[in-house]
Amino acid sequence: MLPSRYEAEKLLCDGELKSHGTWASHSRVTARAAEIIAVHSGSLDSEKAYILGLLYDIGRGFGKSQMQHIYDGYRYMLSLGYDEVARVCLTHSFNCHRLDDYVGACDITSQEKKELLEALLKTEFDDYDRLIQLCDGLVGKTGVIRLEERAEDICSRYGSYPEGKLEKNLELKAYFEKMTGEDLYNLLNIR
Repeated sequence: MLPSRYEAEKLLCDGELKSHGTWASHSRVTARAAEIIAVHSGSLDSEKAYILGLLYDIGRGFGKSQMQHIYDGYRYMLSLGYDEVARVCLTHSFNCHRLDDYVGACDITSQEKKELLEALLKTEFDDYDRLIQLCDGLVGKTGVIRLEERAEDICSRYGSYPEGKLEKNLELKAYFEKMTGEDLYNLLNIR
């Protein structure tokens, strides 16, 4: 299940009112990038891509956290019956399909970590998971940027960025470039 665009925007605004910060604007830019790529893909639903991009980080609406936002967003969307959104809340930070690749603190309980790991291992990524992973990797503080710039930004803030994560994002970029027939940096007006 998926909320409507209007419902998704309301959920984001409600979360933004509870927990201020740049996360909501980051989500809006991610949503727009996902929508643009989906429009040019020929096979992805651009409305669905936008909604998923808007809500993948909704767990940030529960307060400042790191890995906890993944768990909170996942559980919140499941509680509302939005399984497809819950899925990208879970998968967006794990493009290599490993919990260990999370950049930041593991600020969840061992039981929550076990629940996330079990859910992640059961999930076979689809093109929407891949799209949101890629778009999250393309959006920085100032808008859409190159994957390498985003990796450098994250590394400067957290002290590390797994090499495999950047390589996977570059693979995802190539995958969607093949799907769209476009250079994504040109498509998204990245200089």
